[in-house]
Amino acid sequence: MAQEKLPATLGELRESDYEILPIREEMRKNLIARLRSSEPLFADVMGYEETVIPQIENAILSGQDIIFLGERGQAKTRMARSLVNLLDEWTPTVEGSEINDSPFDPVSLLARELVAEKGDDTPIEWIHRNDRVAEKLATPDTTIADLIGEVDPIKVAEGRYLSDELTIHYGLIPRTNRGIFIMNELPDLAERIQVGLLNIMEERDVQIRGYRVRLPLDVYVVASANPEDYTNRGRIITPLKDRYGSQIRTHYPQSIDIEIEIMEQERAAFVSDGVEITVPQFMREVIADVTHLARRSHDISQRSGVSVRMSIANYENIVSNALKRAIRAGEPTAVPRVSDLRAVFASTTGKIELETMGDAQEDRVIEKLIQGAIVSTFNSYYSVREFDDLVLAFDNGLTVEVADDMDAMEYVHQVSHMDGMRDALMKLGVSGNPQGVASGVEFILEGLHLNRKLNKDDLGNAAGAVRYQS
Repeated sequence: MAQEKLPATLGELRESDYEILPIREEMRKNLIARLRSSEPLFADVMGYEETVIPQIENAILSGQDIIFLGERGQAKTRMARSLVNLLDEWTPTVEGSEINDSPFDPVSLLARELVAEKGDDTPIEWIHRNDRVAEKLATPDTTIADLIGEVDPIKVAEGRYLSDELTIHYGLIPRTNRGIFIMNELPDLAERIQVGLLNIMEERDVQIRGYRVRLPLDVYVVASANPEDYTNRGRIITPLKDRYGSQIRTHYPQSIDIEIEIMEQERAAFVSDGVEITVPQFMREVIADVTHLARRSHDISQRSGVSVRMSIANYENIVSNALKRAIRAGEPTAVPRVSDLRAVFASTTGKIELETMGDAQEDRVIEKLIQGAIVSTFNSYYSVREFDDLVLAFDNGLTVEVADDMDAMEYVHQVSHMDGMRDALMKLGVSGNPQGVASGVEFILEGLHLNRKLNKDDLGNAAGAVRYQS
């Protein structure tokens, strides 16, 4: 039914046999429809198919409010926002209602009086599901007025009594009646404000300025929290935690492949006129492994986590560095190299917290992560013994210089007299163009260096030039 043909009055709505379900039943109905059609609950969230998503489905089928518990960058807010897709696309409310009153069962005084006065002629409006979700970032200065409501002094000045419900200016939660309310970083909410949410969660009572207004609100409540927040910045009071039906623990991607999928999906992509951007799989793996190693590093505080945002930002930076080189050199293709990994220092620094402070140490930690990722990725492609002939050539006096700004054809010329390099590049899938060859050569040489088969000397220029030799 097109929106312009939807019922416009309460009488027309009754005649249409339209059924208004409570929010939990509505979400449950739409989830069941998705399960029957094998449609995913979250189309753009990866790595949770066997862990987190089944728990969310259980909670919704059980009609339970949810709290997502996990470190930063684990898609908690994204999943909470995506739950709006389990609401009907359009739903009717009493026209002019501040709290989305159901035409069949209004709860606010204004809507009740309007229905009593006009009956079947009561005008209704249809609101989109995106207007049925409200989100609040919990901060220490959040007040009860923000969440529940406050007496509006202007309405009192107009002549109404303080005890009159019509003097209330409703907060976010009542205005989300028949919708989803999301509270991000719940532990940051002052404990006295958390106490004010208890009746909202259990009894659906609203109490403002000393008098009680009975509002049977129909709200689905979702919250997020970082487990570290329980002891550092604040905590969730036990009675409030108890009122959430399901506490669902999120996690970081459990494999390199999932991390790469997320990097590809989330990175900022722009049109680069005249330059094609190609990122070899081994470079993707190096970037993803930098993050995975950071999550296991003893030098980095694991209490606050290492977000997937680090992988995404690092990926964007190496692509940008490669793009600059291609533009300056007039090359048709930009392919990231190992020398481009210098660009990830800026995007990594703000996303890790060291166990001890100090800028110099931070650089060393990041360098250690990059080296570890290169070694791990190199060893997943090769055995060092495959390069015995190449290493022998270096022992006999071969030297190779590489640099961030070196033309790709220079690498091609150097490969021509490197024993075994052509076959090694074919294994990486980069033998088809000069830019890919340059990327592969740097990766192989650095892998041999980090496996203690080659020495490397820093030539000390702005382009990060180095010389590999025996």
